[in-house]
Amino acid sequence: MGTITKIGQIGVPAKDIERATAFYKDQLGLQLLFNTDTMAFFDCDGVRLLVSLPEKEEFAHASSVLYFHVENIQQAYENYREKGVVFIDEPHMVAKIGQTETWMVFFRDTEDNMHGLMSEVVVG
Repeated sequence: MGTITKIGQIGVPAKDIERATAFYKDQLGLQLLFNTDTMAFFDCDGVRLLVSLPEKEEFAHASSVLYFHVENIQQAYENYREKGVVFIDEPHMVAKIGQTETWMVFFRDTEDNMHGLMSEVVVG
């Protein structure tokens, strides 16, 4: 009791809530749970993502990097590029531990927050 058990929500700041809501809903395909004039809540496989206009100036800086897990990073990269997501690099392996390769590729959302796609591939 009194200890952290899970992440309840991740907040991402937005400068334009309508533009940001469209990006996460239409381009990334996350399920919009509900929204207001200043906030949009999405479901990402049980983790709630809050995209919002900052309440105070100290919350107006770019967010932490979110790493969205995908099964096939090359296919996801191509699919999201077709939807207009702008990547800053191409899928590449960042680590190999035993038979597992970790692949990543990075992109910015419409609000200039950096995020990544990640995939773990068992080889051999």
